[in-house]
Amino acid sequence: MKQTVAPNLLQRFVLPPLQASTILLGFAVPISVALDNLLLAVVLLGVLFNARAVWQIASQHPVARSAWLLFGALMLAMFYGATPLREAAGTLGKYADLAFVPLFMLMLPGESNRRRALYAFVGAMGLTLLLSYMVGLKLLPLQQWMNAAATADNPSIFHSHITQNNMMAFAAFLALLKLRESTLPGIRIGWGLFAVLAGFNVLFMVQGRTGYVILLMLLGWFAWSTSARYMRARGRAWGWRQGAAVLLTITGLVVAAYYASPRLHDRVNLVKSEFQAWQPNHGKDTSTGQRLDFYYNTLQIVQRQPLFGVGTGGFPAAFAQQVQGSDAPATHNPHDEYLMIAVQTGLLGLALLLYLFYTQWRCAPLLVTPFEQDAARGLVLAYLVNCLFNSALLDHSDGLFFAFMTAVLFANLKLVPKRG
Repeated sequence: MKQTVAPNLLQRFVLPPLQASTILLGFAVPISVALDNLLLAVVLLGVLFNARAVWQIASQHPVARSAWLLFGALMLAMFYGATPLREAAGTLGKYADLAFVPLFMLMLPGESNRRRALYAFVGAMGLTLLLSYMVGLKLLPLQQWMNAAATADNPSIFHSHITQNNMMAFAAFLALLKLRESTLPGIRIGWGLFAVLAGFNVLFMVQGRTGYVILLMLLGWFAWSTSARYMRARGRAWGWRQGAAVLLTITGLVVAAYYASPRLHDRVNLVKSEFQAWQPNHGKDTSTGQRLDFYYNTLQIVQRQPLFGVGTGGFPAAFAQQVQGSDAPATHNPHDEYLMIAVQTGLLGLALLLYLFYTQWRCAPLLVTPFEQDAARGLVLAYLVNCLFNSALLDHSDGLFFAFMTAVLFANLKLVPKRG
């Protein structure tokens, strides 16, 4: 009798608030760092009551396991290199979201919980979208609690324009997938309107250039996956001709958007001109030039220590030494997660990062619904792009969103053993 009382109390009084906090993370991550940290602290209590279940998921679920392998490589890399252990541990803490993936999966055991978590994120992005339009149309003055860099010409509300555009692009993609699976006309109109407004906000209102690329990538994936499903449902082959037609259509839309928006046109041309004018270690006067200097010098560091890297947290010192005596500015962040991982953990760590994305892509078709399958692969594509232009897993909001959405979309993988 005593053996059954504790599990029953755990199910009735402990797990529900932990699960609710996990669901609310979907709303908090796009809105407030303070709020998502508070909810995360509550969710972490779940380890105290479910350590064995967390370990089971981490060891048996292929996506959770690959996330832990990358985190494990970063943990091991704390113990070599010249970085003091305290500083290395601080950097490792920024990657701790990878370790939370199995815990989030445990806290989202049922389809209803995962659906609520997804809608919590969409709700947060809907609020962000509303406020962004109000600020952009000058219907609402800037408030003290908004992003300090926000302006009417760049209405990023709660986070930087980069983070907001990245998340808004993914929200627009999810809305399109929801539109595709809905059958009620009113609901389809609602999802379609959300997708159009979100896409317009990304391309023509907010200035996050990574978001442009993510949105276009996700639109291409949506068109590709939807067309392929349509053809196969009718017993028709999906080959290279159909794929080429989709790609040409997307290319036409990109060209149309480029010429239709003076802001988008000017920003693309600015990047092009800055790229053409760049010379190694002489790009400090332009945004693109600085990034190219970051990439160039970071690659030099990787070339010198390719196998194991300089250790977790060792990038700032290694980069400062690399650019010493040149005009290139020092930085704590190369704005590229692939390079950031390669510098710290070498090509072995980079291989584990790519393995994580590969595992997600490979496991996506094993999910139950077409929505989950296509959304999961969309997440992979979004972060393949995001990590190319930002240190996305190192960043708090982007990294936590990746871990949270990975759990939401992959927790239903049939390879996960049931708790009990």
